[in-house]
Amino acid sequence: MKLTPASELVDEVWGKIGTPERDGMEAQLKEELNAYFVGEAIKKARKAKNLTQEELGELLGVQRAQISRLEKGKSVITLPTMSRVFKALGIKSGVLDLGSVGKVVLW
Repeated sequence: MKLTPASELVDEVWGKIGTPERDGMEAQLKEELNAYFVGEAIKKARKAKNLTQEELGELLGVQRAQISRLEKGKSVITLPTMSRVFKALGIKSGVLDLGSVGKVVLW
């Protein structure tokens, strides 16, 4: 039985490190992971306020399905939408940490 290292399988499917295909796939994966974490933060804040997805949707003027997609990280969230969601949840400010460049207050 011959075992193939996982790194070889990843290279085969996504391409070698440094290729446009691999860079694109890794960028997409990073975006999806970030969307997931934002969604989890929305869900946590919503539950802390004892709101249903439908109630949060009503506050924002959107359908419950849109809130569900945001919480699951299945929908791209813009900064203005993120601001509206977190303000509706009572989070008064949001700060983007840009590392050595500094921090930017989003709302």
